[in-house]
Amino acid sequence: MQSEMTDSLCRLRAFMLCGLLSLALLGGCASTGNPQDPLEPINRGIYHFNDGVDKVLLKPAAEIYRGVLPQFVRSGVSNFFSNINDVLVALNNLLQGKLPDAVSDAGRVVVNTTVGLLGVIDVATEIGLEKHNEDFGQTLGRWGIGDGPYLVLPFFGPSNLRDALALIVDYKTDLVTYVDPSRDRNQLWAARIVNRRAELLDTGRILETAALDPYEFLRDAYLQRRRNLVYDGSPPPEKDDDTEIRMKPRTERPDAERFRGPVDSAGTVNSILVSGEPPTPAQLEALEKEARAAKPQPSPAQPATVSSVPRGG
Repeated sequence: MQSEMTDSLCRLRAFMLCGLLSLALLGGCASTGNPQDPLEPINRGIYHFNDGVDKVLLKPAAEIYRGVLPQFVRSGVSNFFSNINDVLVALNNLLQGKLPDAVSDAGRVVVNTTVGLLGVIDVATEIGLEKHNEDFGQTLGRWGIGDGPYLVLPFFGPSNLRDALALIVDYKTDLVTYVDPSRDRNQLWAARIVNRRAELLDTGRILETAALDPYEFLRDAYLQRRRNLVYDGSPPPEKDDDTEIRMKPRTERPDAERFRGPVDSAGTVNSILVSGEPPTPAQLEALEKEARAAKPQPSPAQPATVSSVPRGG
């Protein structure tokens, strides 16, 4: 019975993905002028749907999760799932021909799975094995396959045509996919989602405070971040590379270009429904100060001035 339900859900996800890809291929008529987002009206609708699901289900669950479990337990859960993800990272580094990184990722898995107690303790980082961020979408990008139109996927969030197709491969290479029975697999998926959402609670508040248009912010940040990830932080220049992440309030801040919210120098955005490492407490504090400084202050009343009368000669 459970296997039939799982198969039905997989078919439903595949149907939804195929439908979105078909819309992307036929989306020129829905274009609003942004060449990277020809399906903006549809994408905005899906964005608001995801936002509603987040406010009703994910965010409350994440707040309860963070309120009940102490920090060291949540860190252990994050390390556990990060260790599982390192297997996928190693495979994609191998496919991209980055053999030293692939060997390092494999070493991380071995060290953290054994000495680190199934990855609960991140021993590999402490001994100098750097963590990388790779997926099959990045591998396709390294192979020369373009992004395609920007898409917002139900429940998955920001993506593009290439990365949406790559999700199928990422799903098939994720070790959690093969956990049996299905009840345990579903519990692991739920724990991963809630833990990830809990990591982003503080960043989500900053996004709500700082973003002029949250949809455009997430879109532009996602596109910038994916481009940086594909090229390992050194993307080639583009002629039409005029993407601007807009913050608020804009008119009150001449230095708005300097303030980019939760986006680091490599173009990484740490926000809801966008993958990436959560910001450090120091980064969060700095962003909160920037957000407070962005609020316009009431100007004091100007005292009346007496114009000077030029002396006659």
